[in-house]
Amino acid sequence: MICTLRASLFLSALALCACLPGCSTGEGAVPLQLELTEADLAEADKLAPEDLEIATSGTKKLTLEKTDLKFGFIKLTDCAPIVIAREKGFFADEGLSVEVVAQPNWKTLLDNVISGNLDGAHMLSGQPIAATIGFGTSAHVITPFTMDLNGNGITVSNSIWEQMQQNDPALRSEQPPHPITADSLVPIVKSRLASGEKLQMGMVFPTSTHNYELRYWLAASGINPGMYTESDIGGRTDAEVELSVTPPPMMPATLEAGNIQGYCVGEPWNQQAVAKGIGVPVSTNYDIWKNNPEKVFGVTQEWANANPDTMVAVVKALIRAGKWLDETDDTGKLVNREEAARILSRSDYVGADFDIIRNSMTGYFYFQKSDKRPMPDFNVFYKHYCTYPWYSDGVWFLTQMRRWGQITEPKPAEWYDEIARKVYKPEIYLQAAQLLLDEGLIEKDEVPWDSDGYKPPTSDFIDGVKYDGHDPIGYLNSHKIGNKDSL
Repeated sequence: MICTLRASLFLSALALCACLPGCSTGEGAVPLQLELTEADLAEADKLAPEDLEIATSGTKKLTLEKTDLKFGFIKLTDCAPIVIAREKGFFADEGLSVEVVAQPNWKTLLDNVISGNLDGAHMLSGQPIAATIGFGTSAHVITPFTMDLNGNGITVSNSIWEQMQQNDPALRSEQPPHPITADSLVPIVKSRLASGEKLQMGMVFPTSTHNYELRYWLAASGINPGMYTESDIGGRTDAEVELSVTPPPMMPATLEAGNIQGYCVGEPWNQQAVAKGIGVPVSTNYDIWKNNPEKVFGVTQEWANANPDTMVAVVKALIRAGKWLDETDDTGKLVNREEAARILSRSDYVGADFDIIRNSMTGYFYFQKSDKRPMPDFNVFYKHYCTYPWYSDGVWFLTQMRRWGQITEPKPAEWYDEIARKVYKPEIYLQAAQLLLDEGLIEKDEVPWDSDGYKPPTSDFIDGVKYDGHDPIGYLNSHKIGNKDSL
């Protein structure tokens, strides 16, 4: 009887919600609560646990431990889920008041999360992992939410591009064939080495996806990007091309000044090089590894332990933001990206020209002004189970840390799985997703409910090498350049 009563109340609430302007989109939504009488609660006490679960489905309220939150981000378009959750009212729908604060660089951002100056942040996927295993700053940092797939590019200076065109006639076109490998860069690297110089390229942080993707692209053509050792924390041992850290917004200016001849960074800083006429994006990370994981939302384990329901509420809002960002019409057109690009262009967020941000956010990418290509998956924020925190993503980043020497000693396969489970928290994600499903805000087939946390093996890499998260040692040993293990 109570089941029927509660179901009736729940359906009434949903009907009322549908009548309120903006309720389904989060704009100006009014939180709804079902008030049960003492008699109702007494009847509920008589229910079996499985009946109670059914009775309360859709009506569970989180008890927020903290409602005023401060999140950090770097000025990149893939901070979008945090910005959109705030601007479209998804945080507010969860009872959260969120301040979003730009950080000058990735190290400062991580330090502020660990110190408690920030509650959480837009993070490089490698940061929670590296902090947890003690590479660089040491702290137990977790992620219950992956913010996006893809979104990076590799840009070279106009001079290097002209030399690459001289080395490969196929590139002498306004619309050359893609993907472009580093094969035509090899003679340039060798020529510089013969004259006692090394090509200089920028990336954003030692444990960034950008560092690993740039290394992957170079090594796939036989160019050694250098190894980290216990005494070489710059990763330049045996390097044929030297990589150095530059903050993302500084990349175009550093390239223009001639201090670097190329870089790997997220948007809008590759498109800005095209707009300014100072460089040519030669590859996106989608070309290097299709639908690769990019940023995550990170908090300390200590913060998550102290604020478990707030953590779930935050993830609920971020999931809704990702879904809003990837919403399409019947023709497949991304219907909210123009609005998102306009919001992100504001000076308190990314602070770049709207037209430049719009290029990649709306499904296109300019390699040159004459080479505009449709890339509908350049920025993915929800589809392909994007936001689920996959253990296999964590294992891939660990393999890159071991491949390039940031992890100095061999580790058994079990260790990779253990660390991934320590950092990636799908149990929090699934709790948030279940609540959203109960509330009618997502569809059941949008979440991999029964996954073991590992994506299927894939060979969608620029060199065709197969990656299986269950076999990290086999993956390490399949590359010609980098550490190999025999465990």
